[in-house]
Amino acid sequence: MKLHRTPVRPARRTSTRLGAVAAGLALPLVLAACGGGEGGGVALAADAALPEKVPSGTVLRVGDPATQVVLEQAGLDKELEQAGVEVEWANITGGPKSLEAFRADALDVSSVADIPPLFAHWTDTEVKIVAARETVDPLDHPVYQLGIAPGAGVRSLDDLKGKKIAYSPGQAQGALVLRVLQEAGLTQDDVELVEMQSVDDTFANALGSKQIDVAPLGQSQVGAYLEKYAGDGAAAIKPGVRDDAWTLYAPVETVEDADKAAALREYVEVWAKAQLWINDHPDEFAQLYYVDHEGLPLPEAKKVVAALGKNEVPTDWTGFIERHQETADLLSEEQGQPEVDVEDLYDRRYEKAIAQALADTGAGAKPGPAASKGAA
Repeated sequence: MKLHRTPVRPARRTSTRLGAVAAGLALPLVLAACGGGEGGGVALAADAALPEKVPSGTVLRVGDPATQVVLEQAGLDKELEQAGVEVEWANITGGPKSLEAFRADALDVSSVADIPPLFAHWTDTEVKIVAARETVDPLDHPVYQLGIAPGAGVRSLDDLKGKKIAYSPGQAQGALVLRVLQEAGLTQDDVELVEMQSVDDTFANALGSKQIDVAPLGQSQVGAYLEKYAGDGAAAIKPGVRDDAWTLYAPVETVEDADKAAALREYVEVWAKAQLWINDHPDEFAQLYYVDHEGLPLPEAKKVVAALGKNEVPTDWTGFIERHQETADLLSEEQGQPEVDVEDLYDRRYEKAIAQALADTGAGAKPGPAASKGAA
């Protein structure tokens, strides 16, 4: 396996204050200062039923800015208030920042793809997955596209051999690269993997400066990248594999605290409703999140939402877990990670809570499909 580090300095983004008591959690000093929040519930066994009532004053610290704006717009935040859940919103996304916050005891739950929970486990931070989301028609609506550097000569997966590809082992983008190589019939020895972490515009900048030939770019980055470099020959292509798995994960301390676990049950229930609300309000979501929060122009924001497609919240996690296991097995084989039984990472008590909440509201959730080629 060919790996080397390219000295690309990621841009620093300052966290903003959000919601009731937003926490700017980008820096370790701030993380440590946040402390453990309010909880202190009695210990809850892993096989015990989730508590039905949330004790007054229970605080849940949440890193999920996209859902925050939806809850406020849809009025679903009122359900949390009525249930007695006090939410402290943190402007945190992605595995590295959420894992840092977990380790500093500054966050109770965060929204990420399927790779961060695996790496949390592999780096001795035990977590539980408490919610799952997929995409309808995922191959037509990938989360990432493969950004192509100007002059790289890549028009399809058949052209990847010998190319320099950005590779972030502990992130969803890294797993995507391995699945793309698998789909193309290539091994790591057939390309040059350039190890760097995907933070902010790191990958786009490295592509534009031709330090690399190919890199996974989130849909919200594709438009800006092409606007800047398409005139020089830059392009973007679909990866041809599933990349749509999305989760909420939490430190085990959250689900083992009866008070926090009760608050978390309320949160995952409104979270599920929020994901389906987005399907019915794509333009509102484009404005609320991608324009007001992320700073994209409205036309580009609408393109991103359309490109990402519709959300699906499975009420049976079996197929989702099977595809997650395929991903874990691939990382064990290609990265030398220890084998893991992915089922152990899921707290399926929350699966039942989500299913009941959606059934009660008549929301159109579908059971998780059986495992298929191309792990999520």
